[in-house]
Amino acid sequence: MKSNLLIALLLTTIFSNAQITEAKLDDLVQRTMKTFNVPGIAVAIVKDGKVVVSKGYGVTNIKTQQKVDGNTLFGIASNSKAFTAAALAMLVDEKKINWDDKVIQYLPEFKMYNDYVTKEFTIRDLLTHRSGLGLGAGDLMIWPDGHNFTPKDIIKNIHFLKPVSAFRTKYDYDNLLYVIVGEVIERVSGKSWCDFVETRILAPLQMNNSAASWRRLKDTTNTIVPHVPTNGKLEVIKRYTNPIFDAAAGIYTSTNDLSKWVIAQLNHGKYGANNENRLFSEAVHKDMWTSQTILPLNNMKPYSCNFKAYGLGWQLTDINGHLQVSHTGGLDGIVTQTLMIPDIQLGIIVLTNQQVGVAFNAISNTIKDSYLGFHFPDHVVTLSASRKQFEDDADKVTDEVWIKVNQNIAANTQLEPKKLIGTYTDNWFGKIKIFQSNGALRFQSERSSRLKGYIFYYKDNTYAVKWDIRSFQADAFIHFDISEDGIATHFKMEAISPLTDFSYDFQDLDFTKDIN
Repeated sequence: MKSNLLIALLLTTIFSNAQITEAKLDDLVQRTMKTFNVPGIAVAIVKDGKVVVSKGYGVTNIKTQQKVDGNTLFGIASNSKAFTAAALAMLVDEKKINWDDKVIQYLPEFKMYNDYVTKEFTIRDLLTHRSGLGLGAGDLMIWPDGHNFTPKDIIKNIHFLKPVSAFRTKYDYDNLLYVIVGEVIERVSGKSWCDFVETRILAPLQMNNSAASWRRLKDTTNTIVPHVPTNGKLEVIKRYTNPIFDAAAGIYTSTNDLSKWVIAQLNHGKYGANNENRLFSEAVHKDMWTSQTILPLNNMKPYSCNFKAYGLGWQLTDINGHLQVSHTGGLDGIVTQTLMIPDIQLGIIVLTNQQVGVAFNAISNTIKDSYLGFHFPDHVVTLSASRKQFEDDADKVTDEVWIKVNQNIAANTQLEPKKLIGTYTDNWFGKIKIFQSNGALRFQSERSSRLKGYIFYYKDNTYAVKWDIRSFQADAFIHFDISEDGIATHFKMEAISPLTDFSYDFQDLDFTKDIN
């Protein structure tokens, strides 16, 4: 009883010095969970080097109803990229590498889409999403889980991916190059990316319950499971566990542990009781928080912004004149955000176990507004309205496709199925088979076993594939090339819904039928 009273008094004291009260935070998170159908959220606020709050809401799993708390472990996905950049920064401090060293110096087998880019590609380029490749290019080698690609496959295959812009001229988010960074770290340090991050970052910061990968967690009893709304109902889905993604998205941590990382970031690499220790120098910290790749100024409402850029593992912008350093992360059924306003020493962490990104924005925007003195309309309300509009527009697109498909089924309208059947090969994704099963056409990837589904006629030479795993939310068109004798020889693909996750980069595939 006395212990509970002491905790209550301590929380009252802490929140009395905050801009958002505990009661308002609780209400904000509960409304967010209800509005966006998120079963579990953990939130931390760091201010002036101290943790103001770190607590959980809701449940880790809708089946078990276990409660979320400050020690609950979440996959932070691409928030891991800042740890990867920090690992390289530490090697820069040790003079083992330089940011502008050529990648082929450490990975001689590395090859991009032309010789010039291959020779000029630097360590810095690996981190800054300006390779010339398109958004999420090649992500089907890492997404969805269930494939058998390896980091060595990515290094081998990345040169097959075609550029969509000139080298270093345009921002397009890239996961594969961070996977390659993990290989560079191993070659230079002699330690795997996981070992390096755990021994050189997590352990010194006493992030004792965290791990660089799901498979390395010592205790998983207090861990969320991912959830996805599927066919109008929230569903527990299979967790992403493949270690190929670790250097880009592997870390599992909690708000209690991640707060220590945020404090170290706000202290420019310093940590410890009196900031007597350093993870990395002031110089490389400045490098990581310096604009490297310019981004267009869009989707920043209601804030006024003068610039938007990507640093080294961090997204950078100004919010009404205040620098904001942040990143987000997403895996199937999990989305997360880390955000800092350095000039007022504010850090915000929001971890969720559902994949609706606007949920974390509603929370972090409201918290930072309270500290910066901004008075904007309720972010839960405004973000819910904009999300509904996006979803309604996307539903209209997909509904029209499936209405047309069902009309074709009823009228038995299609190309002759036998002329589509065969094995097709893409030079980086490998082979897929189109075959008949019980009178229906099927699509099956050889290397990504979960990517399988039924194929239905849509119009002209275009079919639509409906994936068996509905939580993918990534049905796709197949556009066949038909020879003069009516046989399919080649096809390309594209996502049907405009809201399909960019990691389903069907547009980068180019399949040719194998000749028997």
